[in-house]
Amino acid sequence: MPIIINLDVMLAKRKVKSKDLAASIGITEQNLSLLKQGKIKGFRLATLEAICAYLDCQPGDILEYQAPIQSAD
Repeated sequence: MPIIINLDVMLAKRKVKSKDLAASIGITEQNLSLLKQGKIKGFRLATLEAICAYLDCQPGDILEYQAPIQSAD
């Protein structure tokens, strides 16, 4: 997947537990875990806004685009 989710990195930088973030922004720990693992197809911008507000960061600190590697034929 070309979109990399660096939420676990931001949590570590801010020394915040997933459990605390999930409780603060109103989602389950399981859904937060799926988000951190990149096993979701999408999420609400309101959720991203809440994460950024809680962690005092920008969306670009959490989301990263990585172009797919193209094979040389």
